[in-house]
Amino acid sequence: MTRIILEICVDDAAGLAAAASGGADRIELCAALALGGLTPSAGLMALAAEGPLPALAMIRPRAGDFIWSGAEVRAMRAEIAAVRAAGLAGVVIGASRPDGGLDEAVLADLVAMAAGLDVTLHRAIDLAPDPEAAMELCARLGIRRVLSSGGARTAAEGIERLVRMQRPDVSVMPGSGITAANAALFARRLKLTEIHASCSTPLPAAADPRITGFGFQPSAARRTDAGAVRALRTALDQIEAASPPG
Repeated sequence: MTRIILEICVDDAAGLAAAASGGADRIELCAALALGGLTPSAGLMALAAEGPLPALAMIRPRAGDFIWSGAEVRAMRAEIAAVRAAGLAGVVIGASRPDGGLDEAVLADLVAMAAGLDVTLHRAIDLAPDPEAAMELCARLGIRRVLSSGGARTAAEGIERLVRMQRPDVSVMPGSGITAANAALFARRLKLTEIHASCSTPLPAAADPRITGFGFQPSAARRTDAGAVRALRTALDQIEAASPPG
């Protein structure tokens, strides 16, 4: 079995360092992971570009749904240009129609803007009523990787849908609730080539209660934990070692 790529989502400089030291293979670079991930700042992109791991930047200009206005699409095009200028490896994109299906026109525009960069479709696909049709659209657009929880709160809960989404020309990368303890489930049920996790633990309460009280830090804030990254990397290595060759 070839190496299972471990992608870790991070939203700060400490997360970049923890992911690298724990043995991650790739970074999903975000701001505001507590909101599901937004477009990272120019400064964080610059830090990631200096690091040892390839980084794909989230392209999401606001929290909420993935139904984008014309102005938001223009903002995302500018954000993709900033990713390219920063020298990062790629982008993570998504766009939905009001019915939850993927928005082909917006995605085609963003994919064209990202030409030459690595492209992942994010969990907008988890809102799609027909996941197989969504995967077919990704293949037509040239998107070769989809991050998904199988339309459920966690990937373990959505495993049956993830199984149905598999196809030879688009990688299904499970994400949400992935840990060292459950990684083997995905290797058993999927042709697992890559996996996505936060490997995060709760941040201690701020020493100054005003930090939380004023809304400068959410009460449920978390941070990337190098030990959790290392444990998941070890679990994946053990899965690889136990798998028959070929």
